[in-house]
Amino acid sequence: MQEYISKQVQIMRPAEQIYQVISRFDNLTPALQGRVEDWQATEDSCSFKAKGFTVGLKMVERVEPKHVKITGDGVPIDFAFWVQLHKVDETDTRLRLVLHTELNMMMKMMIGSKLQQALDQVVDGIAGAMR
Repeated sequence: MQEYISKQVQIMRPAEQIYQVISRFDNLTPALQGRVEDWQATEDSCSFKAKGFTVGLKMVERVEPKHVKITGDGVPIDFAFWVQLHKVDETDTRLRLVLHTELNMMMKMMIGSKLQQALDQVVDGIAGAMR
């Protein structure tokens, strides 16, 4: 299983406040509706279309205010990723994403670096939305 780790970003907000947003998919609806196709979300799951494929995600673990674990739901590649929060002080939180996935050698060569770039872009997007 391969592990990809995003860069760490600083968000000048309490970890508890950030956790309240990232721990529910339905909290992301205002930010994502209209940016992705066919966005649907409940507290614990979401789905959307990406490049013609439906992607399903579900939250399988929440540890307040430290992390949430998300897995694919009905997608062809097994993966899990964590949104991790590290509380530096009351208004300084560091955030990063960690992706675990099983890719064969060919897939790893084709998309490994793209996954790393995508994680960094997503973490920048989350940080930007939280500022």
